[in-house]
Amino acid sequence: MPGNRTAPGRRAPRRILVIDVGGTHIKFRIDGRGRIFKFPSGPRLGPGRMTRKVLKRAQGLAYDAVSIGYPGLVFHGRIAGEPHNLGKGWMGFDFAAAFGKPVRIVNDAAMQAIGSYRGGRMLFLGLGTGLGATLIIDGVVEPTEIGHMPYRKGRTFEDYLGEPGRRRLGTRKWRRAVLDVVAHLGGALEADYVVLGGGNAARLKKLPPGARRGDNRNAFIGGLRIWQQRGAVLRVRA
Repeated sequence: MPGNRTAPGRRAPRRILVIDVGGTHIKFRIDGRGRIFKFPSGPRLGPGRMTRKVLKRAQGLAYDAVSIGYPGLVFHGRIAGEPHNLGKGWMGFDFAAAFGKPVRIVNDAAMQAIGSYRGGRMLFLGLGTGLGATLIIDGVVEPTEIGHMPYRKGRTFEDYLGEPGRRRLGTRKWRRAVLDVVAHLGGALEADYVVLGGGNAARLKKLPPGARRGDNRNAFIGGLRIWQQRGAVLRVRA
């Protein structure tokens, strides 16, 4: 994402409003600590309504910039495809004008991956309403659409590992599918380790070899990191 680093001579914003957009809930927090605000999303929630709800709940709270983790395709820092589990109108929506602050947008799985990253080659899989997948190699973030690629029996990886897949398969078979997918993707992408995030990661009784459980709160850390000038700064590709 061009402009991920603060321009030379400019300070990074001090207080960041980080918004994690999900298929069932919108969560947001200012900076890395403090209260996490939450409200339902769903198939009728568009960007205007989402923004108004955030502004109403954040009224009186000070922030200098905004980070948004979006559950869909983001290209060059802009939303490039409508979400599968939300309302329409996200492409082309002017978030900077709506918030009156500078805004940076990344894929939601990428934002949580950035907050989970500890160096090397990491594959992040977000087990939630859908399946988010991000690869980070030596600090370079590569959001992917692996979830929509064919897996087996005419279905995609997301069809198996997303929440509808868990309900269709049952939790026991879903767990086996997670183990199989992690083994195949982790090996194919030569990942040093795999992080399993998203709400359904808690349903796993046993983690695959070389994997660790993520934390949804890492999305807020990722939202801060994409504005940082030094330290754990990562470079986000288109």
